Amino acid sequence: MRNTKKVKISFTSLWVWLVTLLLTVTAQTSLAAETYQFYEGVRSMGMGGAYTAVVNDETSLLTNPAGLGKIRDLIFTIADPEVQGSFNDTQITSISNPNAQTPSDLLVLLNEHKGIHWNAKAQVFPSVVAPNIGFGVHGKFQTDAEVNGTVYRMDYTNDYAAVLGFCFRFWDGIIKIGGVGRYMNRTEIHKDLDATVATVDMNQTASEGNGLAADTGLIFTAPIQWFPTLAATLRDVGNTRYTMGNGMFLQTQTRPTETPQTLDVGFGLFPILGNHTRMSITGDFHDALNATKDEFTLKKVHAGVEFNFSDFFFLRGGYNQGYWTAGLEISTMRFQLQAASYGEEIGVMTAPKEDRRWMGKIAIRF
Repeated sequence: MRNTKKVKISFTSLWVWLVTLLLTVTAQTSLAAETYQFYEGVRSMGMGGAYTAVVNDETSLLTNPAGLGKIRDLIFTIADPEVQGSFNDTQITSISNPNAQTPSDLLVLLNEHKGIHWNAKAQVFPSVVAPNIGFGVHGKFQTDAEVNGTVYRMDYTNDYAAVLGFCFRFWDGIIKIGGVGRYMNRTEIHKDLDATVATVDMNQTASEGNGLAADTGLIFTAPIQWFPTLAATLRDVGNTRYTMGNGMFLQTQTRPTETPQTLDVGFGLFPILGNHTRMSITGDFHDALNATKDEFTLKKVHAGVEFNFSDFFFLRGGYNQGYWTAGLEISTMRFQLQAASYGEEIGVMTAPKEDRRWMGKIAIRF
């Protein structure tokens, strides 16, 4: 009993410390510019962008492969369309005028709405996972754009990836070590373009190429009250280069910029509140390898909480880059509906600017 009490006090103090730290960070100036990751899902963004220690489904293949060790059954996801947008988008386009499908179409609209930031993303991940192993195919389109004066800022990414992952469990799952490999085709634009041109030539503007990437992950869960968990994911081990081929869709002259190796670390607590109610408390520190290179490293802190009612209804909230997040989910054996809202920092260091976004996902499984 004495040891249990010490653990309870220790982790309660840790959570209080984290909340105090996040409130302090919110009052500071945020780090400039948006950060981009290979995958950001509705569940994690509802929980402040934290995922390393709590992921427990097919998205483990895209976030922390050690999470495959938490899967209990064979799950075949046949469709899971996921969409995201900025609340600013409604000022630019509408159901009656939805033409923003290409960089050229979007340029026309943004020239009519200068200074308004556009964000849109769509992704799918059909997959098959079982305890400790999984395979899936990931596809993603994401565009961030804005016109200021005669400058058309375009950040565009189109990824297709075949992903295969595995996990080894030790000491009855106390330690889980996972790995994932993926073959990717990436098309990207991260440039300031001329806003006065009639069209954007993708072959001349974009970069496209193929590459192999690998991630490794670790989850350590102590078999005591609240199941305190420490986790880490090493992404793009050794850096990911897109020089294996010229790409699948365009005839570009350049290859995408290599993706540097990063390390995400996190912790989780999992209190049982009642017979049908559980709770997850989690925090992440992203890109820990470059923590000392950024002026405001605390922007890398993410934290969230999730309430689970009978594995059917979920409520989520958290902190992402100084802004609140919230989410909910309805889930059955065959169907899943998720929604979330979060704030993304897109400003400069001396003038922070929030882009408030929404996300939604529907999944059908067997």
